[in-house]
Amino acid sequence: MRRLSLLSILVAPVMALGQLITVTGEIHPEDMGVSLIHEHVLVDWIGADSTGYHRWDREAVVARALPYLEELRQYGVRTFLDCTPAYLGRDPWILRALSEQTGIQILTNTGYYGARDNLHVPESAREATPREIAAVWIEEFREGIDGSGIRPGFIKISVANRDTLSALHEKIVRAAAYTHLETGMAIVSHTGGDGPAMAQIGILREMGVSPEAFTWTHAQNGTPEGYQEAARAGAWISLDHLNAGTKGRQANPGNPGNLDWYVQTLSELKRRGLLDHVLLSHDAGWYDVGEPNGGGYRGYTDLFTHLIPRLQENGFTRGEIDQLLKDNPRRAYAIRVRAH
Repeated sequence: MRRLSLLSILVAPVMALGQLITVTGEIHPEDMGVSLIHEHVLVDWIGADSTGYHRWDREAVVARALPYLEELRQYGVRTFLDCTPAYLGRDPWILRALSEQTGIQILTNTGYYGARDNLHVPESAREATPREIAAVWIEEFREGIDGSGIRPGFIKISVANRDTLSALHEKIVRAAAYTHLETGMAIVSHTGGDGPAMAQIGILREMGVSPEAFTWTHAQNGTPEGYQEAARAGAWISLDHLNAGTKGRQANPGNPGNLDWYVQTLSELKRRGLLDHVLLSHDAGWYDVGEPNGGGYRGYTDLFTHLIPRLQENGFTRGEIDQLLKDNPRRAYAIRVRAH
């Protein structure tokens, strides 16, 4: 695809940001609308050596998930990023069926998930080079996933929550950098605290990728100082485990995921002038293949029913909320190469 110069990105209209790739085709970024940037439909925890489409009934998964996605329409949600990666339950056919039945634009991903002691990394990646891993992901971008013709819209990776990355996790990050430079897909990394976030940003810079291409997923495990350092570099701060219904979280006001924590943290990010680099979501859903009927599926509406009213009570304007839910996702996930 045509690569955009930094100058053209700065002065061109929104459509010049590129495109968004959903499971039903390409859309313009301006059509993204209200977006949930980190959610799940299906997950299979068994491991890369045993998982596969044979492990679940697609019709049963669609039937279970459908009411939860239909519920989102009353809150104006137009776009939904499914962050379940390959070898952990990614199924593009399920996502396409849900998109077609609800009208919600759904994105899926390419990439490997290195957390949980590499249980979900395929054996083929252990000895492969970063370029060889990237070639697999780039092929999915060009040709579609597993013969479905459905293309990924972003790169989803994961590293352990440690300040020093393992050799395998560093290789995954480098593969993501190669893939971004070839495709323009954003890099979404399950990360954790400040240390691994900054380690990944350092690798991306070394490889010529701007931190603007990087989303620090699960940044609720970081610190305000870490947020400031990452955001000033251009990275996206994804606070994506909102859960207003878990009693354990509500009992501890300092626990990330608690409503009070979200209000306090977002207010501090606003005070520091960083709202233009913040993303919000629930990390909800989770049809668990190992549980009867998928286990305790969690809905995707706490942001609208609980957090937004609290933010408005604390002085957040409609424009600031739209920035978090519309403008920032569009800027973060539009396909374009962001070189350093």
